[in-house]
Amino acid sequence: MLFLQLVLFAVLLPGGDSEDDFQETISFQIILTTSFYNRSQTQNQGSAWLDELQTHGWDSKTGAFIYLQPWSKGNFSNEELTEVEKLFYTYSIRSPSVYHNHVTEWQLEYPFQVQLVLGCDSHFGEASVGFMRIAYQGSDLMSFQNTSWWPSPEGGSRAQQVCTVFNQYHVSSEIVHKLLIDSCPRFLLGLLNAGKAYLQRQVRPEAWLSAGPSPGPGRLLLVCHVSGFYPKPVWVMWMRGEQKQRGTQRGDLLPHADGTWYLQMSLDVKAREAAGLSWPRDTAV
Repeated sequence: MLFLQLVLFAVLLPGGDSEDDFQETISFQIILTTSFYNRSQTQNQGSAWLDELQTHGWDSKTGAFIYLQPWSKGNFSNEELTEVEKLFYTYSIRSPSVYHNHVTEWQLEYPFQVQLVLGCDSHFGEASVGFMRIAYQGSDLMSFQNTSWWPSPEGGSRAQQVCTVFNQYHVSSEIVHKLLIDSCPRFLLGLLNAGKAYLQRQVRPEAWLSAGPSPGPGRLLLVCHVSGFYPKPVWVMWMRGEQKQRGTQRGDLLPHADGTWYLQMSLDVKAREAAGLSWPRDTAV
């Protein structure tokens, strides 16, 4: 009789020596996507993310941020948050006209999308200088460095032309510079501190088995469901004794609404080898 074991090992994010330390690099990003349907119709969508956790939504009609977590305001005052809201909203209203006015010169073809990403990273409790990039149709167009815009190599002549125009707006460049070297790093560190208890939590997974569609005559597809774990890193493997089983297929990591994760691991085996299947229920750590 074959005795198959499922060994589940969840690599949880450890806390640092200081309660303020985060051992992993964590990225905060504000994303604005503008869809240009024609010369008179555009649509904006905005959101903010801490790695893969959405922390903010955005009301494109009023320009107001939507705080999706109890700690999404970080340590910024209401006045500071209102100022950032106004800057974000003003950009979303004014920037489309720049693209509309240069459609022919920049060889833009309706419909098209422009994506803006503004953010910064934190590692071991220290935040980096921020970054800002703009893409056209999903391809990098230009990035902000120091005090000016620089074309991306893949952007070609279009990127150079766009940079030339954007670099004429000196006041806007000064605002972006301040956001990247001061506002974003400060906000990220405040966000990590305010959300520390939530972000450093460790949630043990639950695991159960089921049978998937038969892969063929005389064979079984065994499916292990691993659910409700946090943080995201997890290692799951079908074992026979101490030997890893070849042919294990890993599904996609899928998010739950509560911020935890779900994963499927399947194994194709001969039906006669599945008798007496069991796995240790308490192997998650």
